[in-house]
Amino acid sequence: AKRLDILMQFVIEALVVTTIGGALGVLAGVGAIQIARVFEIGGSDTKYLVTPFWVGMGLGMSAVTGLVFGVYPAWKAANLDPIEALRYE
Repeated sequence: AKRLDILMQFVIEALVVTTIGGALGVLAGVGAIQIARVFEIGGSDTKYLVTPFWVGMGLGMSAVTGLVFGVYPAWKAANLDPIEALRYE
């Protein structure tokens, strides 16, 4: 495999994993808001609002985190000599 192929594989994996984590976090947040509404946490006049902007921000930040923390390991793996990499496993 070419170095660019290895780099892209690692970066895409990091993006997918962190985006799935972000989606689970958004679902957990929406669930927490529903629970807060049912039990009137914060008082009966408290308004809870989930907007597409903040959902997108949450998913976007998780994707950026995956990109930032996935590029260095991907670059490092792409620059390994395959024989040396297999020798240490």
